[in-house]
Amino acid sequence: MNLSGILVVAKPQWLGEVVESMRAVQGVEMHQVDEATGRVVAVLEAEDINVEIQRLKEIKALPHVIMAEMVYHYLADDEKIYEGIPPELADEQLQNCAVPAYLND
Repeated sequence: MNLSGILVVAKPQWLGEVVESMRAVQGVEMHQVDEATGRVVAVLEAEDINVEIQRLKEIKALPHVIMAEMVYHYLADDEKIYEGIPPELADEQLQNCAVPAYLND
């Protein structure tokens, strides 16, 4: 099971529509909705990281979503062994970042 804390931002006038759309995404539970700022704090539960990333992409693609980012991740009982960062997590910005030498040891 994978749990992720997701921060979603929308313009306040569209927040109600975004919240309704998010309710249709499987595994999403909203814990805080701030109408003044257009922010939503949600928890996403998924069977594995691939499903988790797919659902995050669904949230990002919802109409009127300005930003949706994973700000916390918890992994439990995932039997799959990952040899590296899964391709669906690869980010162009991360590819250009240098890894500090002390992390390569």
